[in-house]
Amino acid sequence: MRKLLIYIVLLIHHSLFTIHLFAQQTEKQYLSGTGSDHTVNWDFFCTAGMNAGKWTTIPVPSCWELQGFGKYDYGFARDSIRGKEKGLYKYSFTVPANWKNKTIKIVFEGVMTDAEVKINNQPAGETHQGAFYAFKYDITSLVKFGTTNLLEVTVAKHSTNESVNDAERRADFWIFGGIFRPVYLEAVPGSHIENLSLDARADGSFAAKIAVTGKANRASISIYGSDGKLLDRVINSSGKSGPAFLFNHKFKSVKQWNPESPHLYNAVFSIYNDNKLLHTVRRKIGFRTVALKPRDGIYINGVKVKMKGVNRHSFRPATGRTTSKNVSIEDVLLMKDMNMNAVRMAHYPPDDHFLDACDSLGLFVMDELAGWHGHYDTKTGTRLLEEMIKHDGHHPSIIFWANGNEGGHNTELDSFFTVFDLQKRPVVHPWQLYGGIETQHYREYNYGIGNYDNGREIVMPTEFLHGQFDGGHGAGLEDYWEKMWHNPLSAGGFLWDYADQAVVRRDKKDSLDTDKHRGADGILGPNLEKEGSYYAIKEIWSPLWPERKEITAAFDGRLNLENRFHFTNTRQCSFHWLLKKLDSGKEVKGSIASPDIRPLEKGNLQLSLPRNWKEFDVLYLTAYGADKKEIFTWSFPISHPKTHALSFVHTQGASAPRLTELDSTWQVEANGVRLEFHKTKGLLTRVQNAAGIIPITNGPVVEEGLNNFRNFRTYKEGDYLVIESVFDRKENYNTLSWTVYPSGWLRLELNYFPAAYFTHFAGANFSFPEKEINAVTYRGYGPYRVWKNRMKGNRFGVWTKEYNNTETGEFPWKYPEFKGYHRNMYWCQFQTKQQNFTVVTETEDVFLRLFTPAWKTDQWHNYEPYFPGGDISFMQGISSIGTKTQRNETTGPMGMKN
Repeated sequence: MRKLLIYIVLLIHHSLFTIHLFAQQTEKQYLSGTGSDHTVNWDFFCTAGMNAGKWTTIPVPSCWELQGFGKYDYGFARDSIRGKEKGLYKYSFTVPANWKNKTIKIVFEGVMTDAEVKINNQPAGETHQGAFYAFKYDITSLVKFGTTNLLEVTVAKHSTNESVNDAERRADFWIFGGIFRPVYLEAVPGSHIENLSLDARADGSFAAKIAVTGKANRASISIYGSDGKLLDRVINSSGKSGPAFLFNHKFKSVKQWNPESPHLYNAVFSIYNDNKLLHTVRRKIGFRTVALKPRDGIYINGVKVKMKGVNRHSFRPATGRTTSKNVSIEDVLLMKDMNMNAVRMAHYPPDDHFLDACDSLGLFVMDELAGWHGHYDTKTGTRLLEEMIKHDGHHPSIIFWANGNEGGHNTELDSFFTVFDLQKRPVVHPWQLYGGIETQHYREYNYGIGNYDNGREIVMPTEFLHGQFDGGHGAGLEDYWEKMWHNPLSAGGFLWDYADQAVVRRDKKDSLDTDKHRGADGILGPNLEKEGSYYAIKEIWSPLWPERKEITAAFDGRLNLENRFHFTNTRQCSFHWLLKKLDSGKEVKGSIASPDIRPLEKGNLQLSLPRNWKEFDVLYLTAYGADKKEIFTWSFPISHPKTHALSFVHTQGASAPRLTELDSTWQVEANGVRLEFHKTKGLLTRVQNAAGIIPITNGPVVEEGLNNFRNFRTYKEGDYLVIESVFDRKENYNTLSWTVYPSGWLRLELNYFPAAYFTHFAGANFSFPEKEINAVTYRGYGPYRVWKNRMKGNRFGVWTKEYNNTETGEFPWKYPEFKGYHRNMYWCQFQTKQQNFTVVTETEDVFLRLFTPAWKTDQWHNYEPYFPGGDISFMQGISSIGTKTQRNETTGPMGMKN
């Protein structure tokens, strides 16, 4: 009995102790949902636009346009037609009776744009202006405990402060209205921690400022590892200064935070009055040091780093700016999968859970005070800047602050970043040289006399290679990145942008709208559909970089490897190889001993392949990071087109081809295949077999050259029939030869000169009615199309592509696109409405061109991709593609003509 009694007493004592500790922490009660995947209905009245003039309900948080209210506007809408509706919100809530002796605050994580808040018909405080910033009111004196309270919020979509409209709403993105981030109550003790500022450095040095409301005479900070073990505890080491406690301490043996190893600690901040615990706040922190060394580089933990970054809007098509923790994690994981290490907030602070994901999964962050081409006035901007830094400043992922965007810089605010940020992180002006960093946007590959690449400052474009439709992003990136990587003054850059901004139009039958070309800028589609650039970026930004290698009979299994990680030794990575026969699917695989290559150094991989490795078609090399996730899989073809073609094509048949000469054509029959050739031009004009017509005609037509084939003759080579032109050095210097085999196979040999030394294309075209194609199956790199300045990202293999008419960046966002250029074709089977036919090549590096995408352009006529004539082409040189802001030839050498 005594043993049982002791157990009960211990259990009760432990429970009371737990309640006591819990009571000292901030208690939270959500009035809204927590995000787009969890909402709460409030009463709602919209003053204009869709479904206006009646009380109904709306999910909170949300953007009201996406719920069928108000008016949709892209930021470029004229003020005269811009939606300026208001939303009236009501919600009844109860404050727990046991909160009676606490301070009660209501917190809004984000309201677009002006928010007037009332509790029980009484103003909670001044109207808040500015959409993307968390704000709170002390409503202790306004609430009733244990009974119903009324919350009323009047939200004005268009601010009465014109500087807010300039900064946030006259911009190149969709404009929404509403309570778009969560709303909740906080209950804290009367004496409580009001704000925390901290600076945790790579060597364990730690400074903190604990701002306190009420009476407290002691404070402590305890740091715990992810395993829950106490690292160290420090108590009020430097005493209280005014309404705050200041700390300076050095923790021993800390693990550093960086994007490759994002080590986090749990910090517990506590205040006391004498020995009585008053209030405790917890934060996840990381120890890392940010240093900007002018005319040198950006250093994290003493290592010079380069940003492999992207700009990211908080966005989903069906919910607008309202997102969720799962959305944030999904976005960060996709960025990490593209081997990115940085993200810029475009063009406003994000949800707190996005920064949490960057902390825990590992991304450098540039957090941005809103301002597109306009900026806040100084009074408003100072308040919003303080709100941003108070809310976001503890995140180790944030290594830069940005003061607006592209001229939206209020320079009077620059000094306040240092005032509010204990860490004094670098401040940049995107699109401007400021603070020792040249961030100009959309500069040509060879840009600058006395600045940028030819200047003396750190270069880090905060926007480059604007990815309109299928241009930019991966197109041009290889040239840019190799230049950035080898330039000591380059700190990398940030692509524009992450995903297409296509919004669900509730007023247009739920169609997706990108405001034409303006929102079609993403690497991903609106629902995260992956474009070809996704995989190109993944390869180009791989932190492990195998040297280009042609696999020949002399291959000894050695691959040279560069370690482009900043903080990771290749010993922490793993490597696997796979040999594959593409026709049979036979595979052999193995692992590779991870070499000891330090960050930013070179070494090699040694593969132990079986003796019969030459019998396979392709060698794949896959690298995995320390997190066990795939970095990339590289392809190394072993078999070559000529060898493959000789085994693929059969020449023998029951009888020799039969030739019939007509007035203007030759007709040839072989093994049931009937062919027709133009006698003077040499073009194939008709193909037919027992199953019917195969409508490939009018070829070969030399693209950007001359079909100056003349003086055709026919003759026999054994059982083969040859039709060929005669070479003439002056006039008939291009030659064409057809060989018809008894098997029914037809061989084309074309020798040609392009029309000019610099040319968009080199190759030959045929006509084929697009309506007759169902699909293609081909051996080569796939499945995505390529451009001359975007060859990376695909895998060598056999690919089947069903016909689609997809236009990149437009409905229905079905990828990969069917139309366009496809790299290194060995053979292709064309699957048509009537029957199939196959084309095989002996020539290496042939591009298969499938039809022509619909013409696309932009206001500066930079994008405009080039395609040859005809419908199906076999090319040896293809065109590059431009971006919204750059012609193709200004994206680097790969963007120039052949």
